[in-house]
Amino acid sequence: MTTHGPLDRPPEGAAGLTGRRDADEELLNDTEALEAGDPGLMLRAIASAGPQVRESASVAADANLAALADEGRPRSVVVAGVGTAARTGDILATIAGARSLVPVISHRSPGVPGWVGAADVVLAVSASGRSPEAIAAADAAARRGARLVAIGAPDSELAALAERARAPFVPVPRRAPARASLWALTVPVLLAARAFGLIRLPEADLAETATRLDEDAERCRVAADAFVNPAKALALDLAGSIPVVWGSSPLAAVAARRFADTLSSNARYPAVAGDLGEAGRGRVGLLDGVYGGLAESARDIFADPHADADASDSGDRGTRLHLVLLRDRGLVSDEEEVEGEPAAVELRRADAVAELASRRGVRCTVIEAEGASAAERFASLTLVPDFASVYLALAHGFDPMAVPAVSEMKELSTP
Repeated sequence: MTTHGPLDRPPEGAAGLTGRRDADEELLNDTEALEAGDPGLMLRAIASAGPQVRESASVAADANLAALADEGRPRSVVVAGVGTAARTGDILATIAGARSLVPVISHRSPGVPGWVGAADVVLAVSASGRSPEAIAAADAAARRGARLVAIGAPDSELAALAERARAPFVPVPRRAPARASLWALTVPVLLAARAFGLIRLPEADLAETATRLDEDAERCRVAADAFVNPAKALALDLAGSIPVVWGSSPLAAVAARRFADTLSSNARYPAVAGDLGEAGRGRVGLLDGVYGGLAESARDIFADPHADADASDSGDRGTRLHLVLLRDRGLVSDEEEVEGEPAAVELRRADAVAELASRRGVRCTVIEAEGASAAERFASLTLVPDFASVYLALAHGFDPMAVPAVSEMKELSTP
């Protein structure tokens, strides 16, 4: 077994921080070291995505969300929460699509928008059941007579509020932290939307999504070495870089933002993420910048390549961009093209950006969406990156479950 050296000393004033500046690539093939570096069992939590789908579907069925259909289609749906909880609203909005007759809004501030009333639905989502934003939204919805559905931890403040309002409550088993509960929170949101008539979500789609997550978790298991483990390979590719993650479709763009979330919280990596269509109107200029093509142009083409590799290993060449493209062919037919942006156009744009990156010496990783339904395609774009963010954290000596800055921020911002 490989023996790994001590971690770098944390910076002055950063009590409790551990980690190393350079990723230990050998560690990713050391099962014992990986397990020792993950005392909070984040890898196990991420691997539970498939079971989360099944469990949440069962819990939602017990909550009788189907009865929501009796009250008819709402004027709008507001998904209230922050972090991963808010991301469930983004997922619902993209699955509902531009043709949805009901707008879906992710609301990340306390309370609800001023126009919310009796004709609207508020989904208050909080993994802990204690989020001030979700609590305030649920309370405001109840006072204004809006239909309320609450999703969160059982025996929580949010559960008590839903009971007082006589609103449906879906008890999601608590997994700490919330970012490990994406599917536990998303499935009840989607099933509530199905009950309202916003989306089609056959039981077969949920089953296939859970199976896809199971298969990806098996491919990304700790015991699988980097040459057959796509998450470990992605983590090694991203090590020491600034990740730029762009999605070729609205669904893929949400997956890109999810990846940026996990890179920041798990691996402590900064990341740029968003929609490739928007990036093509300005942000693609990053490829020409000091971390992109300009850094490549500064390289001496007559230099000894072996010496250059040694310099790169030691960090002397500086940090570079690494582009990650999430390509989603979607299910849009020629007859259903929306606003002049069919899947074919989006995919051509993705290919063009990949070529631009190649011309500038910027490394590019492409992940293709797979699956017959939107839910399964989203799953295919998220679980491998989720695992990659955890492996990248472990390679740098970080505990992916514990994020000291988050705890300190809560302490500093609490009255």
